[in-house]
Amino acid sequence: MGGTLDHVMLRVANLEESLEWYQTHLEYEEKDRYEGDGFTIVYLGPENMHEDGALLELTHNEGEDDLKVGDAWGHIAVRVPEGELEDYYQQLMDEGVEDYRDPESCGGRYAFVKDPDGHEVEIVQRDPDEGALWSLDHTMVRVEDADEALGYWTRKFEYEHTGRWEADTFSNYFMKPEDAASEEMALELTYNYDGRSYDMGDAWGHLCVRVDDLKEDWDQLLTREAPDYRDPESNDNMYAFTKDQDGHEIELLERDPDADSLFPF
Repeated sequence: MGGTLDHVMLRVANLEESLEWYQTHLEYEEKDRYEGDGFTIVYLGPENMHEDGALLELTHNEGEDDLKVGDAWGHIAVRVPEGELEDYYQQLMDEGVEDYRDPESCGGRYAFVKDPDGHEVEIVQRDPDEGALWSLDHTMVRVEDADEALGYWTRKFEYEHTGRWEADTFSNYFMKPEDAASEEMALELTYNYDGRSYDMGDAWGHLCVRVDDLKEDWDQLLTREAPDYRDPESNDNMYAFTKDQDGHEIELLERDPDADSLFPF
């Protein structure tokens, strides 16, 4: 089944403030927008993003201005060229972004900032051929059982285990579809050894997997015992949702590359 990670959705309290932050500091441009009944969805990404690069979806629901960032979702990560981490972090500081975790505090390998709603944004170093500047590199979620999480993504979605980092108190596992382009976003599974549980909160929304055939791939997921959360029929056969073993929502979406809009509705 596979399926490219198409986008990650964040909920925001003030859409215009969030758009300004991502467009100013990460040089994102608005790719598409949908005005619904009581909500607005905006897709963002770098100007020259790869065709299989992931989008950032910002969702604003009217009347929801007190969002809680839970700890079951960790962060999104964006790319800067290898060797230029300090320069780009300083650029963000000069632009007025709050100093959260600078490169020095992270061993010179990465850094973190926060967006206006408190979503953590990691800055990672990559070869420029591995994705456009500021493009989404990975999304991190925390899991309560590493074996179950790895089994879920390998069995349900046929993702490959492409990398790991094992420390004294935690492990990170990176997952991607088979033969994924280097520019594609990866999924990072973080497992802490202390047996903690996590709060989902409501400021993070979902991951989206782009599929070739929504009905066929949905049926395959059910055969593989994925949770039947919001099936295609209940969504007018435009998209569907399942959940992973910890309750993180996963959207399935079939895109028409020739469509005028990125939205299926």
